[in-house]
Amino acid sequence: MMETITGGEPGPVVAEASGKRSVYFLVPAGSAEGKAWPDGAVVLNAAPGRVSYVPVPALHGRTWPVSWYFPPTAPGRFVHTLLLLSTATAILN
Repeated sequence: MMETITGGEPGPVVAEASGKRSVYFLVPAGSAEGKAWPDGAVVLNAAPGRVSYVPVPALHGRTWPVSWYFPPTAPGRFVHTLLLLSTATAILN
């Protein structure tokens, strides 16, 4: 859905091939806070008393179990937070 709306380039997305098989959408810092995310979506934020991390693979070479589903295409290019929220809500509700 996001791929179609963005012409095939939704912004940087990382996929994990083991464990929970998580998918990480890289958004601008702080842009996910204060939004009503649907059940099933987990927001990872740095905050006092809280530790979060996102595994980021190298751009080239072997990085299993994480890899780029959509690699970054330009400095400062992120997944659009409201588009991600709309897509997650449509899929997870």
